[in-house]
Amino acid sequence: MTQYHRCIIILWALCYFVLCTSSAMAQEEGGRGLTREAAELHVMDEAEQEHAVHAITDTDERETGESRERSSNDEDSQKTKEGVKYSETSEENAINNEESPSKVEFKKIENSDNESFDLSEAELEELALALEEDKFSRVQKEAVEPAKSSASSGIWASIQSMNPDMAFILDVALAYFSKKKNYQTGGHDPTKTGFNFQQLELSVSASVDPFFRFDANLVFSLFGVEIEEAYATTLSLPWSLQVRAGQFLSRFGRLNSTHPHSWSFVDQPFAIGKFFGSEGNRGLGAELSWLTPLPWYVELVASIQMANGGATNRSYFGNDRAEISGLGDFLYTLSAKQFFPLSQSVGLNWGLSAQFGPNATGHKNRTDIYGTDIYLKANFDSNNASFLAFQAEELLRLRQVPNDLLIDHAGYAQILYQFNREWSTAVRGEWGSGLPADPLDPDWTKYRGRVAAQATYNPSHFARLRAQINVDIPRWQNTPIIATFLNLEVLVGTHPAHNY
Repeated sequence: MTQYHRCIIILWALCYFVLCTSSAMAQEEGGRGLTREAAELHVMDEAEQEHAVHAITDTDERETGESRERSSNDEDSQKTKEGVKYSETSEENAINNEESPSKVEFKKIENSDNESFDLSEAELEELALALEEDKFSRVQKEAVEPAKSSASSGIWASIQSMNPDMAFILDVALAYFSKKKNYQTGGHDPTKTGFNFQQLELSVSASVDPFFRFDANLVFSLFGVEIEEAYATTLSLPWSLQVRAGQFLSRFGRLNSTHPHSWSFVDQPFAIGKFFGSEGNRGLGAELSWLTPLPWYVELVASIQMANGGATNRSYFGNDRAEISGLGDFLYTLSAKQFFPLSQSVGLNWGLSAQFGPNATGHKNRTDIYGTDIYLKANFDSNNASFLAFQAEELLRLRQVPNDLLIDHAGYAQILYQFNREWSTAVRGEWGSGLPADPLDPDWTKYRGRVAAQATYNPSHFARLRAQINVDIPRWQNTPIIATFLNLEVLVGTHPAHNY
């Protein structure tokens, strides 16, 4: 391990020590931090926010309508009772004054519209009896309704648990490349001129019980089916802790843990494919996250996963089927997620990530990857329909190989402007260094840059059309590579909200 290596690890240890110390101090001062449920409101996307607002509004309107209806019924009942009371008082006065039967046989009653009419004593008694019966039946109904509602909600919850939220998401693209060898690194990227089947994703999500939630993403291609993610997440651990276990994308950086339908471009940045693999970094394992009690949103995440997989862990064991002989043969990921509400309309996400694992170049050779990511978003209206967002990531990789240490870096930055819920546009710039003798990318010997621009039209929340142009400049090539894409995405079913 080099001196540079040791410095990086010490810096990370210091960062986590400061965060943990700060969180402990905040907890001693009274625990002013956000709960996990409250903090999740900060990382909810616009569609989910709108859905939640509509649900709350509809509930308030229903409750207001029911309240008004009950108030109106009570007023009518009160006015009717007042009319009966008035008639009874008139009758008593008439008897006390010894009025003649002809004068007390009919009594004057006023309704809610101040219209008067006469009722006989028999009719008055019948009306009073009807009011009592109506009052009794109303009380009985109000006593029975909650029990029925509780029973029906319990039955519905049972039915709902057997029918998870499911969605199919189709992505296809028409592409053109100026060169046959285009150096696309994403597994869902268009890779050839003509029509490209990017993916058909099946998303499944459901609450198992009060203690666990289940999520899965299965990807169908023209050649088979792939289990991209399938994991269980705890829902009721104490001390703001949460655990998930199964097959999942690691939470390194910002883009790696997301799926193609939530990307701002047709293809993924080549930094993800270069360092992790065409499918992003994922594997079987377990993850522990802790929402700290600090005054701002801070979540600390640590995971342990298998380090093999050519499309998911190319910087580690890759396609090598190395067996686990000790704790050093696992892949470890650490990350810190922070959110700062700069104002009511501007929010900032900032993350730090680190990953450590073995590689396949020799005995006890290891790879470390460090990264930082930022996401700054400014909303221009209260409905989140129009906004400007800036997103960037930078990754640094250190690989031990026989008699050498290879160091390279890559990253991207993008700006997206959404005019309204239908139209948006974005630009992206990418960069990545090369190495003269890289066993993973022997052709990638020099610096590579790529710029992209896209325009997107969403006719609804369930369909998207996107046009994109790329200009790729690998410096080991004599001429740039021009690519154009026309992407169609459609979604059917119920899909969970995307992260903020």
